[in-house]
Amino acid sequence: MTKQKLEIVLAGPRGFCAGVDRAILIVEEALKKFGAPVYVRHEIVHNRYVVESLENKGAIFVDELDECPADRPVVFSAHGVPKSVPAAAEKRQMIYLDATCPLVSKVHRGAERHFEKGRHIILIGHAGHPEVIGTMGQLDEGAMTLVETVEDVEKLNFPEDQELAYATQTTLSVDETKDILAALQAKFPQLQGPKREDICYATTNRQAAMKAVAEDVDLAFIIGAPNSSNSKRLVDVAKQTGDIPAYLIQRASEIDWSWFDGIGKLGISAGASAPEILVEEVIEACREKFDLTVFHKVTAEENIEFKLPRLLKD
Repeated sequence: MTKQKLEIVLAGPRGFCAGVDRAILIVEEALKKFGAPVYVRHEIVHNRYVVESLENKGAIFVDELDECPADRPVVFSAHGVPKSVPAAAEKRQMIYLDATCPLVSKVHRGAERHFEKGRHIILIGHAGHPEVIGTMGQLDEGAMTLVETVEDVEKLNFPEDQELAYATQTTLSVDETKDILAALQAKFPQLQGPKREDICYATTNRQAAMKAVAEDVDLAFIIGAPNSSNSKRLVDVAKQTGDIPAYLIQRASEIDWSWFDGIGKLGISAGASAPEILVEEVIEACREKFDLTVFHKVTAEENIEFKLPRLLKD
């Protein structure tokens, strides 16, 4: 029986970013240095395959610091943590390693500088996301106001003499954030902001690559976790740019083959916390079903690396 032809267009860049690479390496190097178990507060990155791989090496994932024994090392996730968490670890004299992405840490430091200048910070982000909780936890309660939509901006009300600044979660939709920021600047002309965009290079690059792919395919898969903000934004980008069906899947086993009815071209990308092995798994699953041709559409090259904490170099 002749297989139906299918073209796959792979978006590039896709998958792991420098911050995710660093966070995973911190856990792996901690296991080498201190032996198992090493505790990790929250998922180190939002991907079950990655978490389970580290569990198999001796990592134990917990929700809160008080679940960790004081005599074992603990790693804080790439999303960042409120200041109260390392403070509690120090009080218990724990060994801890902060795997917060340096680009998230940059947002934290920027918010602190604005706060020191007497500015109230408006944070653009998603309520409940670990990165937002960590960023808001850098300052006193009430020092930041979270907005998620243009409608949220319309509801804001500050005194005329209130100095204001803004910051953003690093994994937002570039286009949606522009709209929210435009609304903020129109309502508060005195608004101060970061010297450089808070949305990280990896999020920006992956969204741009997905836009380029979505214009040329009939269907899109984003490989990533349902709790991954940057992965969900890639789904949005694919749908909005190409006006095509787009699905977030974690593994090849989640593919519904009825999605391919009438489909000739499939675009694939992966969120910043999804390993390339999961992309390969999806390609091989498609190869079993179709006469497959694979193309690459690369819109940017990435060569950024972040240093490991000093504690792992000693």
